[in-house]
Amino acid sequence: MRINIIGAGPAGLLFSLLIKRRFPAWQVYVVEQNPPDATFGFGVVFSLNALAFLERDVADFHRQLAPRLESWPVQRIVHRNQRVDIDGNGFSAIGRLELNRFLQELCADAGVRIEYERNIASVHDLSDLAGADLLVGADGANSIVRRALETEFAPKFEWLTNRFAWYGTAQLFDCLSLTFRSNEHGSFVAHHYRHNQTMSTFVVECDEATWRRAGLDHMSDEESRVYCQGVFAPDLNDNPLVSNKSIWRQFLLLASRRWFVGNTLLIGDALRTVHFSIGSGTRLAFEDAIALDRAFGEAGGDVPRALAAFERERRPVVEKIFAAANASSYWYERLAVKMMLEPWQLAYDYMTRSGRMTDERLRELSPEFMVRVDAERKRVDSVTM
Repeated sequence: MRINIIGAGPAGLLFSLLIKRRFPAWQVYVVEQNPPDATFGFGVVFSLNALAFLERDVADFHRQLAPRLESWPVQRIVHRNQRVDIDGNGFSAIGRLELNRFLQELCADAGVRIEYERNIASVHDLSDLAGADLLVGADGANSIVRRALETEFAPKFEWLTNRFAWYGTAQLFDCLSLTFRSNEHGSFVAHHYRHNQTMSTFVVECDEATWRRAGLDHMSDEESRVYCQGVFAPDLNDNPLVSNKSIWRQFLLLASRRWFVGNTLLIGDALRTVHFSIGSGTRLAFEDAIALDRAFGEAGGDVPRALAAFERERRPVVEKIFAAANASSYWYERLAVKMMLEPWQLAYDYMTRSGRMTDERLRELSPEFMVRVDAERKRVDSVTM
């Protein structure tokens, strides 16, 4: 068997590692347009529940990864300078570059061949790789593999209106936090967490009206960085924001109707994107890789059977998480309205944004948080009576 994989991110690298370990005689070739030490953004985050699947399905990989993670048992909401901690809502994080280097080392040890700085920019470039028994598009939201067969994959696109930019900072935060700030231009939220012992990820998001009123639509990258640093000065403790191609973007919600065409398959963000606010992008990439490897473990070299089994197992799970991510993204699209809530109300509204989190379930997950919510509700009721 010959397998060609486009994209050396988490999805492509983990699948290549697992399939090469399962079938050492198979030829596994990964092509990546960037150099091996290139990465954009700063960190990636996993919910603690999301990490459970790694421990269950690829225990040795989880055992090696776990010591590299920064972990904490709570999430924090900061609004109007008040902190609201949500117990039981723990997360872990790791730097993007560190994660990729770790996967690269494991792939090299397993005998996976990776070619970096090979640009696949057109259908013609792709044709040289399409003759393998399996072609895997793990090349992200701008996937050339998907675009080459766009009519067949039938992707659906939706651009969100909010703007966001990824920064880093040497300010080390206690846990994954959402900090809400406002000024004369409008409303902002920062998604921030430490991803190693020296750096934190700091994603700044705002609604389109705020973005334009602030003049961010025509500022340079440096001017934007300084502006955002000023908005969140109370949270940065005199530490500057650090830029890494930190341009303002709109998030693309992407979902492909078909998952594979012939012997060509999409995984990770090439297949569908999930909003960064639920921290599941890398989780889904890993789960795709694990499920695809398992499908070939059952089907052997029968590619059509393996791809059908992969989609049959994964689609219900992916569609559930995709729906939750979309609900989360739409919550942020109403940022200005959410900022009118009291801190505890905003935190509760955030935790129930998917529509599936009941009070009973939240009391089981976050009992201390719900004690505060119930007390605040009683206080409000007593004032209004």
